[in-house]
Amino acid sequence: MSNSPPKNAALTTALAFHYQALIGLDKCFSLEEGQSVWFEKDGDVSLISPDVLTSTQTEVKNYSAPLTDHHENLWKTLKNWLAPEFHHAQYGVLVLHTTQPFGATTSLKDWNEKTAQQRLQILKDIYLARPEKKRNEKKPSEIIKLQKYVIAEASENLLDILEKVVLHTESADLDTLKKSYFNKLSGYIPPANRQAFAEGLIGFIYEQANDIEWVIDKTAFDQKREALTAKWGPTLFTIPDFDARDATDNEVDTYITELFARKIIEIKYEDVLPDAVGSWLELRNAVIEELNGYPQFRGVVNKYRERWIKSFSAKYRSSCRKKGCPVDISQDLYDQVISETPFGIEAKGSPKIIIKFQLHHSHPYFSNRFALLPVRNR
Repeated sequence: MSNSPPKNAALTTALAFHYQALIGLDKCFSLEEGQSVWFEKDGDVSLISPDVLTSTQTEVKNYSAPLTDHHENLWKTLKNWLAPEFHHAQYGVLVLHTTQPFGATTSLKDWNEKTAQQRLQILKDIYLARPEKKRNEKKPSEIIKLQKYVIAEASENLLDILEKVVLHTESADLDTLKKSYFNKLSGYIPPANRQAFAEGLIGFIYEQANDIEWVIDKTAFDQKREALTAKWGPTLFTIPDFDARDATDNEVDTYITELFARKIIEIKYEDVLPDAVGSWLELRNAVIEELNGYPQFRGVVNKYRERWIKSFSAKYRSSCRKKGCPVDISQDLYDQVISETPFGIEAKGSPKIIIKFQLHHSHPYFSNRFALLPVRNR
C-alpha cells in the first residue's frame, strides 16, 4: 500500500496559504503611514510599524476542530515564538488567529483577560492535569513534548511572550472571508466588477514576493488600489450603439400582449408594431444587461423617467383639447413623442431616439400607466 499523501494534499496546502494571503490583504486596507505587511518574515503575517507597540505578528490557522487545552495549535505556536531566532521584542502583540471555536471545557476561554502570570499558571495547570505516568513516558506524545518545551525549557522568555499573546478564535473561514472582502467593496466597486477588482488586488499581493522578501508597504498598496478603482469603479456609463431593427412577425405575435403593444393596438396603429417591438427587444437583450452594472444607472433612469412623465403629460393634456378624431390625434401624439430629440442624460455618448422609445415603453423602472394613453377628447 502506498504511503503517499492524499491527492488533494497539495490543494489543501494551497488553500491554507491562500487563506493566509487574504488575512494579510485585509491588514493592508488599514495600513497607516510607515507601516507594511510582511509574509513569512517571522511567521505567517507580520504588521511592521515604526512604533513597536503597534507591530503585530500573526499565526494563521484554518481549522474546524475546537481549540482545546491540548490542541497543538496553541502549543506549537508558543514554541515558535519561544525559538531563539524569533525576536519577540520587535512586536507589541502576538496573535493566534484561528477559525477554531474554544472547546466546551477548555481553560483558555478567558485568556485575553488574564495577566501574563495567570496565563502561565493556566498552561502549567493544563500540563500537570495529565497523569504523571503520561508526562514521564520514555516516548511521550508530540503534544506532551511541546508542552514540556514551553513549560520547562523556555521559561526564561515565556512570561514576556505570554504578556503579548492574543487568542483570536472563531475567525472567518475562507469562504466567509471572501464574502466579507466583497462587502467591503460595496459603494465604490459595482457588483459586476468586484470579482475582477479582487483578482487584481490579490494578484498584486502575490506579485510582491521575491527570493528575498515578501512585503507590501502602504504606498504601493494604495497606488494599486487606486489604479484598480479607476479601472473597475463606477464611472459614467456609456450608451451603447446599436442598430434599430423591425421585429419579425413571429416576434410581434409573441410580445403582442405587452402593455405598450396593447396601447398601440388601442389607437389602431398596428403599422408601427414591428418597429416598436424591435426596439423593445433591443433594450431587453442589450441595454439592460450592459448598464445595470453601474450603481448610478438606477438614479439616472429615475430622473429621466420623472422628466419624461412631466413632458408627456403636458403633451397629452394638449392633445386632449384638440378637436377631431381621437384615433388620429393619438397617432399624431405617438409620432410626435417618438420623433422628438431625447433629453440629455448623464452618460457618455448621445442617447438615440430608439433608447428614448425603449425607456418610455419598457424599462422596469418606468411606470406603465403613462405608456401611450389613447387621447380622450373633452
